[in-house]
Amino acid sequence: MTLKEETKQKGIFDGAHHDFNKSLNSYASFKVSNQELGEDLVQDTFIKTWSYLLKGGKVQTMKAFLYHILNNLIIDEYRKRKKKATSLDVLLENGFEPSNDDSEKLFNQIDGKKVIQLIASLPEKYRKVMRMRYIQDLSFKEISLITGQSLNTTGVQVHRGLAKLKILYGSM
Repeated sequence: MTLKEETKQKGIFDGAHHDFNKSLNSYASFKVSNQELGEDLVQDTFIKTWSYLLKGGKVQTMKAFLYHILNNLIIDEYRKRKKKATSLDVLLENGFEPSNDDSEKLFNQIDGKKVIQLIASLPEKYRKVMRMRYIQDLSFKEISLITGQSLNTTGVQVHRGLAKLKILYGSM
């Protein structure tokens, strides 16, 4: 390639980098779900394009050419990830033991039972709305329709009932 041809190719390449770099980065980052990896793939795309142009390759539509190379690099990245995935059998053979830690769920259930018992110790007007709200899972509107109270009164009673529950729970 002559110096004149190389200068012409460099101008085309620089223009393509200026015009398409941002859109290629967005596309690649979206496809691989990683900003840095997407930027690396775009840089590899431009490196491959430049080496192709230096070898005398002709590009009719630069944008389509760049996206074609980028798509191939993304597919290669997907394949690398797939090879890295290890089966559960291999992990078990290497000594990995999956555990099922239900302690958090158990603690939540125990705490829930304690709170239900504490609701029973609340004054009647709070006990009633607290059971409807947190045990029967009714909305404020449904509670106000059942009790015949306004929506605001129901909300205030639930709020005050929660405050009393927090005090009772803290004293346990």
